[in-house]
Amino acid sequence: MNTVGIRELKAHLSRHLRRVRSGTRLVVTERGRAIARIEPIEPAADVEWAHAMVAAGRARWGGGKPRGLRPGVRIKGKKTVSDAVIEDRG
Repeated sequence: MNTVGIRELKAHLSRHLRRVRSGTRLVVTERGRAIARIEPIEPAADVEWAHAMVAAGRARWGGGKPRGLRPGVRIKGKKTVSDAVIEDRG
């Protein structure tokens, strides 16, 4: 593991975070004593399937947030299908 002093970390935080993002683990020191560790986080398990689909070419992602769905389907009057499902559950 690489070490970095607090003063150096504060002065060049962006550079050190880029290193962490690329997989480097840092030990933060204060007066030569280790006081903290900064390491990359593991991707959330609930989105790994999406990353796998993009990697396999089965999906595309441009990096933005989803835009959402089209307006709901209307059934007899002003109710939507989701309204009917919620009503049926009650």
